Amino acid sequence: MADEVSVVSCLFCRIVAGEVPSTVVLETDRVLAFRDIAPAAPTHVLVVPKEHHEDLAALVAADPAYVGQVMAAVVEVARLEGLVGGYRVVTNTGEDSGRTVFHLHVHVLGGASLGLVAG
Repeated sequence: MADEVSVVSCLFCRIVAGEVPSTVVLETDRVLAFRDIAPAAPTHVLVVPKEHHEDLAALVAADPAYVGQVMAAVVEVARLEGLVGGYRVVTNTGEDSGRTVFHLHVHVLGGASLGLVAG
């Protein structure tokens, strides 16, 4: 878990706390999913743990079972959004990943053929 200062300034912690508005798609006791404000696909939802963890590696180190709750929420978001044709799941970890928000978030993208990105 991050120190108090980074939690106070973290955009996603502020969304979880209700201080910054969002369009919520799914909420559980430990996970919040909301629409991305700059969607990269017709459906673009961010799934975040309500507790502040910088990235996937940090969450795995702190609470491996919590990862399963986040991923179960990803699958439920895809179901709720009707992504029957498939969807992409992306998360960025570490300095070289290009992330701009330092709170673990999983992108759920779909609603169109997304093409090959890597692989």
